[in-house]
Amino acid sequence: MENVIMVTFDVESQAFQAFSELKNDSINSAFTILQMGVIKNENGQVICMDGFDSGADTSDNTLIGGLVGSVIGILGGPLGVLLGGSIGLLAGSIADSNDADDNSSLIEYASRALGQGCTAIMALVQEGNPQAFDLRLQDFACTITRWDAAEISEEVEQARNIQKQLAKEAKEKLRAEKKAERTQSFEAKRAEIRAKFDDLKSRMHSEA
Repeated sequence: MENVIMVTFDVESQAFQAFSELKNDSINSAFTILQMGVIKNENGQVICMDGFDSGADTSDNTLIGGLVGSVIGILGGPLGVLLGGSIGLLAGSIADSNDADDNSSLIEYASRALGQGCTAIMALVQEGNPQAFDLRLQDFACTITRWDAAEISEEVEQARNIQKQLAKEAKEKLRAEKKAERTQSFEAKRAEIRAKFDDLKSRMHSEA
């Protein structure tokens, strides 16, 4: 089973220790890690602190590509900020307060679970037995949550479409504001030029 796994840690140093241990044993009889990253919420911005890629999706195993890289990119982008308040736009439904514990959306869950200063590991893992991966983390104070990788791939696509729509709406609003500013500026210039003509006419009438 291919899963995207998010592991949130109570202690930041444990996240890096767990990351190092998993990276050093990324392929074994129980599970295989394709991509993995350590992420942290710093002042409301989700950043990638360290990463590992098997090279299956990228030519550089120090860069996180593929699905995990896409999820981290979304969390660190405008949609991740928007979802920071647990709004719930993804997975085909709008979440309300009654859905606060619904983990069907990774991006929504991550934006809610990754509070200020929190650290987590995000990984794409093929598991023969989920218990094996969990046992590797039993000595750490952490919370492990799983999602079907295929479902997350679909969610990422939805998120990208939403981001494109947000960017389009932002550009249209900016254009409208600039047009309104230009119109106001044009009217002011027209009034200034018209005033000069009116002043000229007034002086001519006075001289006559």
